[in-house]
Amino acid sequence: MRLAFRSFALLVVVATCAGGCAGPSYTTSAYQPGPVVGRAIGTGAGVIVGNAAGAVVGAGEGMVSGVMSPFDTTTYIVRRWHAEITPDGRTIQVPEDILVDANGRPVSTQPPASPPPAHP
Repeated sequence: MRLAFRSFALLVVVATCAGGCAGPSYTTSAYQPGPVVGRAIGTGAGVIVGNAAGAVVGAGEGMVSGVMSPFDTTTYIVRRWHAEITPDGRTIQVPEDILVDANGRPVSTQPPASPPPAHP
């Protein structure tokens, strides 16, 4: 508790000290609005370039994720319990382990059965 209070107090002091550093500058003149106009143009350009770069990076990461998804071999074991009655009349719980892929679909551990040969 004491460590949490000290951490919070330190965070408040740092935020208070750093908060004054980012304030807007009001030292411009109405007769020479160059710095204000420059800051507005720079902000607009930064927003446009930042969003364009973000779109390119997002599209690239999405494409890579889509290409890699068929090669994801992550599997999990899911245990399901079912009740069975023994020959002497007792009811017991028996585990059944199922191998599933990353999406929760059961993975077939046996190859599919081949169809019987056709007789001529």
